[in-house]
Amino acid sequence: MSATGDVAPPTPKHTLYDMPVSNNGARCRLILYKKNIPSSEVSIVPPSALGGLKSPEYLALNPQGKMPLLAVSETIGSGGGGIAALPESDTICRYLTSKYRDVGPSFLPDDPRSNLIARLHDVYVAPVQGCLYKPAGYPFGIHRMRKDAVAELRKQLGIIDGAIEEGGETDGLYLCGREVSLADATLFPTMVFVKYMLPKFDVPENEALPPKIGAWFDAVKEGDPDFARVYDEVHGALEQWDANGRWDTIWMAGVRDAAPETIFDKIVAGDIPASIVRDEKDLLAFEDINPASPAHVLVIPKDRAGLSSLRESNPEHIEILGKLLVAAGEIARDESLGFGDGARIVINDGKDGGQEVPHLHVHVLGGRELTWPPG
Repeated sequence: MSATGDVAPPTPKHTLYDMPVSNNGARCRLILYKKNIPSSEVSIVPPSALGGLKSPEYLALNPQGKMPLLAVSETIGSGGGGIAALPESDTICRYLTSKYRDVGPSFLPDDPRSNLIARLHDVYVAPVQGCLYKPAGYPFGIHRMRKDAVAELRKQLGIIDGAIEEGGETDGLYLCGREVSLADATLFPTMVFVKYMLPKFDVPENEALPPKIGAWFDAVKEGDPDFARVYDEVHGALEQWDANGRWDTIWMAGVRDAAPETIFDKIVAGDIPASIVRDEKDLLAFEDINPASPAHVLVIPKDRAGLSSLRESNPEHIEILGKLLVAAGEIARDESLGFGDGARIVINDGKDGGQEVPHLHVHVLGGRELTWPPG
């Protein structure tokens, strides 16, 4: 009882630390909503209630400093030590479906198709989804280049689309039929992200989601009020991100290469002939038509991607800059091109640096002893 004589509300048995914008947390919220679990059982509060994701109090419960996080009033688990908090959305969801197995839908925890779709999402989609909203400098799964991560994301969505069974309205509203599953809870919030964000990367809105995923997404959003609730939560938070300029500085979304084409773009396209030395996915190397030494090769990124000069580089370009230098070093060892004991590897930058074509290029010069300083 409080000092005023009022009866204090009961302490929740569990606390879910989460925010509306979190697609991973939203899968946990979907389970709570579908099972109609009251706040006296599981309360939902932001991480700021513990001082934020990087506060000592939060890190004591989840050293990864990420959300969602489920804290429990009594330790759970067996053996010598209990668990006071569960991080990771899939772990939280499976705990909630087990803890409240007698309440509401089961979420089909043993359904092979549901588990496959959820697994494909967590292993192949979740690691790269940051390419749609994180600033430069973050790796996106195994990819450092945003365009590669966006392509990978779309590829993996296509694979998940192929794992969805063909069917009509008589087969049910959900991914596995008439009953909601963990696959629905897992995939739906991320598809709110994808449908909202991919069009910012010049993907037509009607192509943002693959066909079967798109049909399911629209149907479940319209046909299930709990999914509609989660849609409004996540979508509303994304609109706030937009209003705050989240994508204004994101490459391929708010920032693009609008500079005119150069002669190098025409060489890449094959419109102008060149003596090609190396042709790879991301770079092209060819002999300079006005060589400054017996061996003189230019190495360029095929996609300029804003690299009109080295001064225009930013963390988005870390991988391609590394590839250019590795290729330059390998070319400098190629005696068949006229290189001997070493080479000069140069990037001219701007007018004062002697740059003539506004498309970053690496000069590999050799075949004779070069003097220093250069002219």
